[in-house]
Amino acid sequence: MADVKIEGWSMDQENADEATWAEEREKLRADLGQRMKTLRQDCGLTLEGAAQRTGLALSTIHKIENGRVSPSYENLVRVARGYGVGIERLLSAEAGSDTAKTRMTVTRAGTGSKERTSAYEYEVLCSALSEKKIIPLVATIDRRGKLHSKDLGAHEGEECIYVLSGRVELQVEHYAPVELGIGDCAYYDSTLKHAIRALDDTETRIFWISTDVDFAR
Repeated sequence: MADVKIEGWSMDQENADEATWAEEREKLRADLGQRMKTLRQDCGLTLEGAAQRTGLALSTIHKIENGRVSPSYENLVRVARGYGVGIERLLSAEAGSDTAKTRMTVTRAGTGSKERTSAYEYEVLCSALSEKKIIPLVATIDRRGKLHSKDLGAHEGEECIYVLSGRVELQVEHYAPVELGIGDCAYYDSTLKHAIRALDDTETRIFWISTDVDFAR
């Protein structure tokens, strides 16, 4: 079958990109799962103990540790809090290195540790710095259908998002959904149930800061 091209678009190239991303996604899941398993074992926890500590189902923890599913941001928060570590310990292999004792660090463009969840892709920034009061991220937001109550999650702390590209819809409990475009910013209480979705097919990215006194160490 001949390669189909429309204004520079190539079906073969798109298929190749999808295959590359599928391989990368599997590696990201496997790496995250291994870090979570190592942390659980370092805490001296069985799967049953981890389930009790985090409030997650044992089967969910098992699937994450084996790279079979991508955890949501809220589940990452619950695991970090349950294990008594900063969320950057879950998202970055560098977080446990000797450089974590520094009080200043730089992340060059595109070099942050990347993780994938069901609705977002995160690039974790400045993960080498320990005892941070905030967790800085750049997130690529997926387009999906209208958000429902089951899609919303809550946790301790506060959050701030700043739209870098595309448009997002932010839904926060007790408030009407709000549309945000490039340059728009929102700050909200993370204890209110909330979620974000992209409104367009174009790449939608936000700068995202989260804080939680229980896990932002």
